Amino acid sequence: MVAIFGHNSQLGVPHLDTMLNRLSHRGPDDRGTFANGHITLGQTRLSIVDVAGGRQPIFSEDGEKCVICNGEIYNHLDLRKALHQEHCFRTNSDTEAILHLFEEEGTQSVLKLDGMFAFVVYDGKDILVARDPLGIKPLYYSQENSCLLFASEIKALQGIAGNIQEFPAGYYYSPSQGLTQYYRLPVIPEWQSNVSEISQKLHDKLYGAVEKRWMSDVPVGCFLSGGLDSSLICAVSKRNFDHLDTFSVGLETESQDLIYARKVAQFLGTNHHEYVYTMSDVLEALPDVIYHLESFDPALVRSAIPCYFVSRLAREYVKVILTGEGSDEVFAGYHYFKRFSDKQDVYQESVRILTGLHNMNLQRVDRATMAHSIEGRVPFLDIGFVEYAMSIDPRLKLAGKSKRIEKWLLRQAFTRYLPDEIIWRPKMEFAAGCGSEELITDMVEDEISDAEFERERQRLQEINISSKEDLYYFRIFYDFFGSDIDATAIGRWKGGFSREGSDL
Repeated sequence: MVAIFGHNSQLGVPHLDTMLNRLSHRGPDDRGTFANGHITLGQTRLSIVDVAGGRQPIFSEDGEKCVICNGEIYNHLDLRKALHQEHCFRTNSDTEAILHLFEEEGTQSVLKLDGMFAFVVYDGKDILVARDPLGIKPLYYSQENSCLLFASEIKALQGIAGNIQEFPAGYYYSPSQGLTQYYRLPVIPEWQSNVSEISQKLHDKLYGAVEKRWMSDVPVGCFLSGGLDSSLICAVSKRNFDHLDTFSVGLETESQDLIYARKVAQFLGTNHHEYVYTMSDVLEALPDVIYHLESFDPALVRSAIPCYFVSRLAREYVKVILTGEGSDEVFAGYHYFKRFSDKQDVYQESVRILTGLHNMNLQRVDRATMAHSIEGRVPFLDIGFVEYAMSIDPRLKLAGKSKRIEKWLLRQAFTRYLPDEIIWRPKMEFAAGCGSEELITDMVEDEISDAEFERERQRLQEINISSKEDLYYFRIFYDFFGSDIDATAIGRWKGGFSREGSDL
């Protein structure tokens, strides 16, 4: 998705094909454009809802207004019911609901959308640009020659506009109001502490979140690492469908994820697919991973490698995939949380990493899946589920050897869904579970000498290169993007790492 808005927007028309070509992996099924003296719009479409009729831009009945959107609006059927008396819907696309809702409610329409989205509405004069509350779908912007430019990925703007910035999650933009925050996590008036009630509500809310994300006119499947989060998504999905495709990857001879994923798949009776990759596969794919990821953060790149491979596997069978991201943020599931003993510290850290997902784990899921033209959906980040989970007393999330296992509340809510060895399996990070984490670290240690690292670390002080692995990835990143992108704006993981705190 790209948009150029302003009095000189026609100057961007010659660049439109270049910008869309750079995003062709995000939408290989169709391409739609619109341009006049004030705006230029383009969309590469991955057809999922109303495959035949949902081409974008979608126009209003009078032909004066239009919309382009990357993402899904899960409550579009409810919105249609509320809007059908005032508007004649021309498609079955969820995107059309955005346009007609905007016609009725203007900027406040964003508050009624339940989904993952980045969209631009043009009303014949002005625009409304918005990104979903947590930043599941990406959006970037820049200002050039009195024009505002927007795009789903940085690479679409590279060489065309300078000072490329991330459009913030939970914000909208309109010319009259500028950038406006429309969503923030609600203040918790009272902590939820009744364990029995919590267990039932977690079950019901997650079940509903998974069901909601099966909205599709094309095949849907699930990533399956064999860990708690992806296994729960698969277990809930399998209760709704006789046929379920699941996908796992791992490094040869090293992967615990493959072993546990097979156990889950066999227990649930899924149509299971797996790919075993080698270290040479990793090295061959690494430049493409970093190009699509648009980051050199070590934690992000490391976890993007298996995500890249499993997405490539899944694209042979499905077009939409459900994933387990978000659970560790709302349930304090990372090992380093075990260092905390104060409930306010737990809550504040959860809020910090949850609101930082937009350019970390969510960026990984979006880029790795879209690199292979499939769409990733994240049930654990359903807003209703997130808000409830964050209202649970943080003391109930404390974990450690003298306490309970991490995410025990979530485990307890779904004990009937999976075998105990899966429900109570301790956490492993994605890259660690797939077996590739230490091999990458060892490889870059051999590639870069201590003297070379220290010299480069001093030269690149502004970027804050903290390890040889960091430097190795940055060099690949720089080969693709050079100085067109402000590297200090790239998201960096500031939590703990896979084994930090695992012995607590």
